[in-house]
Amino acid sequence: MQMEKRRLIILHHCPGLTIKALQNLLMKDPTLERLYTMKPSDIASYFTTTQKQAQSIYHHIHNNNVSQLLSIYKEQSILPLTIWDKDYPALLKEIYDPPVVLYTKGNQHLLKTRMLGIVGARLMSTYGNHSLNKLIPPLVKEKFTIVSGLAKGVDISAHQLTMEMGGNTIAVLGSGFFQIYPKEHLSYAEKIASCHLLLSEYPPYTPPTRWNFPQRNRIISGLSEGVIIIEAKEKSGSLITADQAMEQGREVFAVPGSILSETSKGTNALIQQGAKLVISHHDILEELCSREMIKINK
Repeated sequence: MQMEKRRLIILHHCPGLTIKALQNLLMKDPTLERLYTMKPSDIASYFTTTQKQAQSIYHHIHNNNVSQLLSIYKEQSILPLTIWDKDYPALLKEIYDPPVVLYTKGNQHLLKTRMLGIVGARLMSTYGNHSLNKLIPPLVKEKFTIVSGLAKGVDISAHQLTMEMGGNTIAVLGSGFFQIYPKEHLSYAEKIASCHLLLSEYPPYTPPTRWNFPQRNRIISGLSEGVIIIEAKEKSGSLITADQAMEQGREVFAVPGSILSETSKGTNALIQQGAKLVISHHDILEELCSREMIKINK
């Protein structure tokens, strides 16, 4: 493994180092070579960080063994993928704030397939389940890989149904691989890792926090050509994913629902705001086809 990649991975494990700070380090020192020769005071001055953060970075990069870390990951079949690697997903690299390191476990080839995100309510209704059963089988038949977040409700059901239909699925985590959340989905995570793909921007020992999940959502949308919202309340994490998808220039698809249902308020509002109303997989395919034609004509 090239030296730049090893430096980035060890730095990526530095406690308290935000994505923005890490991107700033890379912008000023793309190979991270200069960083490794600096004293804490130099780091603080050159990279515009606090003395405390500079001291933490210095201590971390000079007192951690990247070879030992990578050996542990190799034993667990975890493969880090940096933004410099040729296998880094092209669509994800286009977003405003792509993860500089992705940790993968499973079939990395799925990152080269056509992907669609599916997210929705954790308290999925019978209607939401019927919607998944109507949409996923034909999308699997069209060879789309289904991307979701392993959460309760719509997410885990989307993973399950895709696997049952013989399709491929990617689970994007809001924690590290050694801290699967929710814990009751550990068996699903293991199955996805063995036959499909687990993905996280968080180092494997990272516990889940409430801030990780909105951050995680941008990866679900960033990997995908479009995101399908099955059910969502008026204030929902799924709507955050939809907002990020729109900011990233991705298609947003929403399944309409009853005006009497709390879990349809979010999806109905998305449709009012311009999301594509979806009543069958044909609506999704037609929109993606039209988008592709516009690109070609440009």
